[in-house]
Amino acid sequence: MKAILRPLLMAAAIGSAGAAQAAEQAPAVRYETLQVKGVDVFYREAGPKDAPAVLLLHGFGASSHMFRELIPKLATGYRVVAPDLPGFGLTHADASFRYTFDNLADVIDAFTTAKGLQRYAIYVFDYGAPVGWRLAVRNPEKITAIVSQNGNAYQEGLSPGWAPMQAAWANPTPANREALRKFNTLDMLKWQYVEGVKDTSAIAPEGYLLAHEAVQRIGVEPQMDLLVDYGENIKQYTQLHAYFRQYQPPTLAIWGKNDPFFLPPGAEAFKRDNPKAEVRFLDTGHFAIETHGPEIAREMRSFLDRHLGGRKRD
Repeated sequence: MKAILRPLLMAAAIGSAGAAQAAEQAPAVRYETLQVKGVDVFYREAGPKDAPAVLLLHGFGASSHMFRELIPKLATGYRVVAPDLPGFGLTHADASFRYTFDNLADVIDAFTTAKGLQRYAIYVFDYGAPVGWRLAVRNPEKITAIVSQNGNAYQEGLSPGWAPMQAAWANPTPANREALRKFNTLDMLKWQYVEGVKDTSAIAPEGYLLAHEAVQRIGVEPQMDLLVDYGENIKQYTQLHAYFRQYQPPTLAIWGKNDPFFLPPGAEAFKRDNPKAEVRFLDTGHFAIETHGPEIAREMRSFLDRHLGGRKRD
């Protein structure tokens, strides 16, 4: 345990100076826990309560920690809420919780209701996308805008890297399930952060170290359950595309073009069902926010200001 905690503490110290500077310019971030549907949901929140709301949904190998620098940049004009999904970060579910994407969406849907988020924009990344897509299809009147950062919604976005998961979806044998265990090792988690990144020294280590610590603390089996269940998300694409066509939500797809899992055609595909969707590519990998956080924040703030008219910045 000491071997794990030591680099985590060092990483936290590295980020403290930047966090202090951000705190001087933006509302303070609050760190709280709310129980919904028997799950203790940890979340970060900042910004005026009466400002337009933005819900940030992280993905695999991450938690709301990935939004640590984005939140202060948005919170001057928006109410920003970033929960840890069940199975990740500091959110806690008891042993009876079944880790499926339907259940993750149920918890986050109840969480938004408990937080009084009657209408909100969503930022979705990786696993946060199928959670956010379910929220949009269930409650289209609540979704004011969508920002997808490598949050897939189309079959053509899936790379050959999904082959082990696809085998488990088609034939969920014990052997096919066991083949997915490697994705939760520290080496693989780090690889997902650095693959496709030209300068890997730009990647803060605490992201993958904290993700690995959470896997050890919560357990590998919940992650295996979600990898096997991911195939159910593909089956729901037809409903999702119908939602895009009918409601035409303002959409920004901002994509690390070197992502080993979600390919650029998946970003371009948003324009097929929503011709007004905006697409931006960044020369980086899957965790684009880790290397291009300032660019993503600028694009996102401009996009939200145009469509939602957030509060004026001080």
